[in-house]
Amino acid sequence: MSLFDAAPATATKVDVATPLAERMRPERLEDFLGQEHILGPGKPLRAQIERDQIASMILWGPPGSGKTTLARVIARLTRCEFVPFSAVLCGIKEIKSVMADAEKLRHYGRRTILFVDEIHRFNKAQQDAFLPYVERGDITLIGATTENPSFEVNAALLSRSRVHILRALTVEEIEELLARAAQRMNWTLPDDLRRQIAIFSGGDARAAYNTLEAAAQTGAEITRQAVEDAIQRKVGLYDKAGEQHFNLISALHKSVRASDADAALYWLGRMLEAGEDRLYLARRLMRMAIEDIGLADPRALEQAAAALQAVHFLGQPEGDLALGQLAVYLACSPKSDAVYIAMGRVREDVDQTGAEPVPLQLRNAPTGLMSQWGYGSGYEHAHQAADAVVGMECLPEPLRGRRYYFPTDRGAEKRIAERIQEVEEKKRKLRE
Repeated sequence: MSLFDAAPATATKVDVATPLAERMRPERLEDFLGQEHILGPGKPLRAQIERDQIASMILWGPPGSGKTTLARVIARLTRCEFVPFSAVLCGIKEIKSVMADAEKLRHYGRRTILFVDEIHRFNKAQQDAFLPYVERGDITLIGATTENPSFEVNAALLSRSRVHILRALTVEEIEELLARAAQRMNWTLPDDLRRQIAIFSGGDARAAYNTLEAAAQTGAEITRQAVEDAIQRKVGLYDKAGEQHFNLISALHKSVRASDADAALYWLGRMLEAGEDRLYLARRLMRMAIEDIGLADPRALEQAAAALQAVHFLGQPEGDLALGQLAVYLACSPKSDAVYIAMGRVREDVDQTGAEPVPLQLRNAPTGLMSQWGYGSGYEHAHQAADAVVGMECLPEPLRGRRYYFPTDRGAEKRIAERIQEVEEKKRKLRE
């Protein structure tokens, strides 16, 4: 491999057999979609590109988030030689050859951006081989990785690079990319099918382009059947306006609330098959654990948090099983919305009574002067009392005696209700 064999960064000719994802690579920063958190106006990376002060960096993000495209745009805008380098195909010999060429180019006043895809696949010795060339400025290294660079990139190389985190593209951003592609290729892509492809892509722009290109093989007017064939599964009715989306999540929530495990699994399955965002489903199920089960089964929230972690860790399709397991657990759990209702009562009092002062006995007194003002006066330390129960008032004066939380007699809340009654009786005697 030699730098002098590499295509210049300004080359724009695209072969007709080139995949759609490659044809749609933007050449200007203005056309790069997404990653506003690092490329928006005034953001450090954008400022470096505009000032032509690029330093070595690691681009960390999921597949199809734009790592390679961003590296190419940077090379084009800074007029650097762009040399793609694969950690899968190249070793120490190729590294040394490319570095020797980069060193020669530097003497001629020409800069080189070495783009290393899957940099985490290089071993320690291979990564170390870059260090002297990065330090001398022979190359600007841009590494791309889907793995956490803190674990996969050598500390020495990492300390000489800035890590930029790219996120998966949103459904709306993928839709915009698909719309651009359809317009450029003169394909007719209905809005509902465009959204379906965007949902199924999972934030991966390359996957979305590949699906669109496969669907267009049958003709310029893309049909539902063509999309179903491309993604190898049936496309459910999931309209862009969102009515079906909200109808299905409503059905799932109300089935869980009604303790109907089979119905909950059915509606969950419908949404999974339609390509719904798994993290969205995990968040909604967690909300059900809080809103509809609450303290009747305190473990419901633990199960929801565990399912969320499983979805993050496993992805599809294994993570779907965790969601199904959670839906059944929630549906079969005892139900209580007592805390949900209690929080509503609290909000009403806060709105109606305003900012009531904190009782003096509940205030800290970090200074002597505050002690003189009565801060902390009358405070009773519960751990020093029998059964850790004291008669001290904790609500503001106008709200004393107010009850917000009324536990049910279902599940663990039955025991909570008994404990509250026991504590209230002890407090009453202490106050008397």
